[in-house]
Amino acid sequence: VQLQASGGGLVQAGGSLRLSCAASGFAFNISHMYWYRQAPGKQREWVAGISGNGLSTYRDSVKGRFTISRANSKSTLALQMDSLKPEDTAVYYCKTYFAGKEYWGQGTQVTVSS
Repeated sequence: VQLQASGGGLVQAGGSLRLSCAASGFAFNISHMYWYRQAPGKQREWVAGISGNGLSTYRDSVKGRFTISRANSKSTLALQMDSLKPEDTAVYYCKTYFAGKEYWGQGTQVTVSS
């Protein structure tokens, strides 16, 4: 199982970024996928999740601003982040479960300046 996150960067408050996660080595099309983030000095937290058939859920603080999506034909996961705030600054990780184990991507840094 491999998860490769990309797309992070530096953006001003109110701006947008789109994260991607390339997946391989497991049945992506039937696997729940997740985005997490970890801000400096804080615990890693769940951001959004999506089922194999596209049902999505979000933490309250990102509802209406972030959109999780997937392309099963390409085994890719995305997180469109709009109206970004300084408090969204964190390292963002994609995650999945397979055969009873959890797998994490390497993380991509998102920095939102005020």
